[in-house]
Order: sequence, then structure tokens, then C-alpha cells
Amino acid sequence: MVAQGYKVILASNSPRRKELLAGLDIDFKVCVKEGIDESYPPQLPTHEIAEYISRKKAAAYRRDMASGELIITADTVVILGNQVLGKPKDDAEACSMLRLLSGQTHHVITGVTITTISKQISFSVKTDVSFKQLSENEISYYVGHYHPLDKAGAYGIQEWIGHIGVTGMSGSYYNVMGLPVQRIYEALKNV
Repeated sequence: MVAQGYKVILASNSPRRKELLAGLDIDFKVCVKEGIDESYPPQLPTHEIAEYISRKKAAAYRRDMASGELIITADTVVILGNQVLGKPKDDAEACSMLRLLSGQTHHVITGVTITTISKQISFSVKTDVSFKQLSENEISYYVGHYHPLDKAGAYGIQEWIGHIGVTGMSGSYYNVMGLPVQRIYEALKNV
């Protein structure tokens, strides 16, 4: 239906991104390169970081692309005020991030880059997420049982913490999971 004639490659090891892209009924394979630099200039506005990193990831794959391939790269960041919360390095940092998000509304921004040999499309999708005031017991339980070290902001909305903690959301739920599939579908119609 979309991306016909292309060999679609998802450049992500995320099980959530694989599941979400599969929901579009597109045949794709996963290809992941290790060691891609995900740094960004310190003066870059926070709302531009995820898209910037998705383009950096795309550049790492573009060098080796074959004709007829289409590569999807993505990056998700959680932003509270002017602070960027990436993936926590350990359980202590995960707990610290959840304490910051507790009782607050934050932004989840996913940047996506769709690349072919002749064309590149990049965009970002923002979702606002509000959390209730989380107790220390709730934070400890979640981090101890779910180990969210592979998730920006130290949480997965589809997991226990999302069920008990999220009080409101404005925007795409799937974006918070890590891939704004509706926008990707629309973009793939124009490739």
C-alpha cells in the first residue's frame, strides 16, 4: 500500500519500534549499526534534538545504501522544561528521572528520518504527557521490576508506570512508545 517497490529497513533494535512499524502492514527488515554518535550541539534547541539525531543516524546508513532501499531512523527524547532526559545509565538515574517527571507535564519528541538514494524526509512529532505525583514506593517498584534503562525518560507508557501514573496526554500515544506511525504512514505515501 505504501513504500511499494522499496526494500524497507528499520534502523532500530527497539522491540517497540518493530511492533509499531509492523502495525502498518509493511514488510521490513531490521538492520542496526553499532557505535553511531548520538551527540548534538549544546546550543541546539531542545525541540530539535530528536530530529537532529535521527538525521545523524540516517547519515551513517546512507553511505551503504543500495538502490531500492528505504531506511527509517528515529530518536526519542523526553523534555521537562529545558532539560533533556535521555536513557538512564543505571537504576539510580532512572529513579531520579521519574522523581523529576512526578506530578509534572513533559514533552516526548520523536524525530524520524526516511531516506532513499534520491530523497530524504525528516520530521518530529511532539506529545505532552502528564504524570500524577508518584510515590517513592511506586518509583522503586517500577524501576526494580521493569528496568527501564533502554527508554528515554526512564519509562515506557505501555508498561505498569503508564497504567498507574499517566493522568493525561495530548498527542500520539504511539509517539510516546517511540514511533509516530501515523505520520510515518503519511510520509511513506509521498516517497
